[in-house]
Amino acid sequence: MSTQGVLYIIAIILLVLAALPITTRGISLALLGAAFALLAYAWPVLTA
Repeated sequence: MSTQGVLYIIAIILLVLAALPITTRGISLALLGAAFALLAYAWPVLTA
């Protein structure tokens, strides 16, 4: 599996966890998931 695929999997897991009624202190799982999704999307540009 490529690095881009792994980043997308992490983003999906974080977004699913953000939808659950779990309380986290100081960190938003949805925002972290969105950041991983953006990183995965931009990965080919960053590594080229």
